[in-house]
Amino acid sequence: MLVAVTAALTAVLAAAPAGAAPPAHVTGVSNLGPQVLQVDVYSPSMDRVISNTVLRPPGGGPAPVLYLLGGVKGGTDGVSWLNDSAYEQFFADKNVTVVTPIGGPFSEYTDWRFDDPVLGPARANQWQTYLTRELPPAIDAEFATTGRNAIAGLSMSAGPAIDLAIQAPELYQAAGAYSGCPINGGVFGAAQVSSVVLAGGGSASNMWGPPGSAGWAAHDQFARAGELRGTAVYLGSASGIPGEVDALAPHQLFGAATGGGAVEAIADACTAAFSRRLDQVGVPHMFVHRDRGAHTWGLFEAELRESWFTVIGPALGA
Repeated sequence: MLVAVTAALTAVLAAAPAGAAPPAHVTGVSNLGPQVLQVDVYSPSMDRVISNTVLRPPGGGPAPVLYLLGGVKGGTDGVSWLNDSAYEQFFADKNVTVVTPIGGPFSEYTDWRFDDPVLGPARANQWQTYLTRELPPAIDAEFATTGRNAIAGLSMSAGPAIDLAIQAPELYQAAGAYSGCPINGGVFGAAQVSSVVLAGGGSASNMWGPPGSAGWAAHDQFARAGELRGTAVYLGSASGIPGEVDALAPHQLFGAATGGGAVEAIADACTAAFSRRLDQVGVPHMFVHRDRGAHTWGLFEAELRESWFTVIGPALGA
């Protein structure tokens, strides 16, 4: 299979017009564990190589793909599903390939329109294009896949996961949002998105233009919620009050309650509002609210597990 893929890629590159960027393709694969790989993919839109953590299913046969996004810094700080959760063990016996890109801190995983003095040129932040048009065909060419895909994200990437499912409905059978805010429109939506980008030193106006403009409207999950009809949707959030799900030591409880707890409480209100919006437009979905949970990896992992068994796994046929 590898020989065939290499030959096909060589033919495509040879046929490309002089000076044209090569198509997205895998540039390297390295082992990180028994079923864990680092897969490097060239992105034409960003003209650079993006590293991705990939969990492979046991047996290596054809499997659906779950694109699982990371937190606010995109794993560039070492905080990730691989390092901070037991997702590797959870998926060890499941027939699914799990792909997590490393990068895109504070980017909202979207295509930026303008250069940003801190977060970089727009060319370096074309994450919607990468995630929906470049990474999937590269993964499909490298691994045996079934053509069924899902996307999910936590915290910063929860809203983008829902947005990407709206932007590319033909790509995903399911979408999951864990402890985030899938609302980009209106005063509240603009404020929450802008605060995330500002935390990284960037300006959200460089992302889609000024708040309230057509660029923001195109990514307003609340207004476009009806377009999720036909996509299996999972929403999860918690009260912000630390609990057993967080798996914290006693000395960590105060910090969790005053820090992550406040963030989770906002995410909970936002997620509940989005759930009501889906009810309003008649989109079936599952919303799980927890009375305890404070924006921790323990909570995110619990939401991932629940979403897999109730929504994502069934939608993927896995």
